[in-house]
Amino acid sequence: MADPLNIFEVTVKHFLAPVMPFLEDPTVSEIMINRPDEIYVERQGRLIRTDASFESNEALLSAVNNVLQYTGKRMTTDVPLIDSRLPDGSRVHVVLSPLSRAGTCMTIRKFAKVLFDAQELLKIGAWTPQAMEYLKLCVLAEKNILVAGGTSSGKTSLLNVLSEFIPAHQRIVTIEDSAELELKQDHVVSLEGRPPDRWGRGHITISDLFKSSLRLRPDRIIIGEVRGGEALDMIQAMTSGHAGSMSTLHASVAMDALNRLETLAMMNKVELPLYALRAQIASAIDVIVLVSRFNDGRRGLTQIAEVLPLDREGHYQVQDIFVYKLDDTPEGRATGRGSLAWAGKQSVFRQEPKVRLLQPHWKLTQSIFQEAQA
Repeated sequence: MADPLNIFEVTVKHFLAPVMPFLEDPTVSEIMINRPDEIYVERQGRLIRTDASFESNEALLSAVNNVLQYTGKRMTTDVPLIDSRLPDGSRVHVVLSPLSRAGTCMTIRKFAKVLFDAQELLKIGAWTPQAMEYLKLCVLAEKNILVAGGTSSGKTSLLNVLSEFIPAHQRIVTIEDSAELELKQDHVVSLEGRPPDRWGRGHITISDLFKSSLRLRPDRIIIGEVRGGEALDMIQAMTSGHAGSMSTLHASVAMDALNRLETLAMMNKVELPLYALRAQIASAIDVIVLVSRFNDGRRGLTQIAEVLPLDREGHYQVQDIFVYKLDDTPEGRATGRGSLAWAGKQSVFRQEPKVRLLQPHWKLTQSIFQEAQA
């Protein structure tokens, strides 16, 4: 019997023939099909218009339908927006006309054939050995970590890297709208949401999956991205014993990440007084890691902050542990190149038992976790 996966791969290559050279090009990270005769690619951080084109909008629509078949999805006028993925794991988003005024629009974010690991991030300068050790200790100490950043900044890639530090004996449950996470541990349960069918039935949301995950006896819960009211479910789980969870969220600085998480949590049907919600968020999230995409295509960490208790007025507070500093050279000031640097602050977790037990691992972070001598 023929392997269904191989059949899908062959048919995808046929229908996506106009963009196959870009799918096979390791220097291309994203393919943007604005309309049949307007196709852009992102290569090494820069957008480039190509000469590639589909014969017609019908040919592009046929390619879209073929891609959706792989994940058992279909597009109709009632469902004009949809996420899917290719057999190799690349993420696909499609918008149909008339929402897309020029016709069918499809964007393919390619799955990295070679996954980044912690050492690779060091080689490309995305973080420093000290920052890596700090985040590794936070993962081992079961701190709840929120990875924030803009579109295509590398949030999911960083989440994959951070998951490497989770002990092998722990049970991990991942929750995503469209599967992107590639965890290397053996004991991983991957859950994926499902859109409604043409009659509006069978819709499984991230919130549904999150509630289910709590009954699967997880040691860690990793949510690919928080986008809506499920934020409140996540916050309440984090404050009720499910430590060591991770997720991503769109934000530009650490403080914005907390404000956005608050806004998303308010989309939940459960109503909480604002102060109570903020107190839960401040208690749930321990560390915020900001990743940024620079104008020259580089991606890297630009802020690592710890979340403090609310101030007397009920406002969020964060303490920077690492910040991005420009190289103090003419070239550095001109190009914006720099690196993460310790902000000189000690961790608010340094007296916690789980952190103290990790003292033998304090090689580069003693100044962060060691109590200052009187």
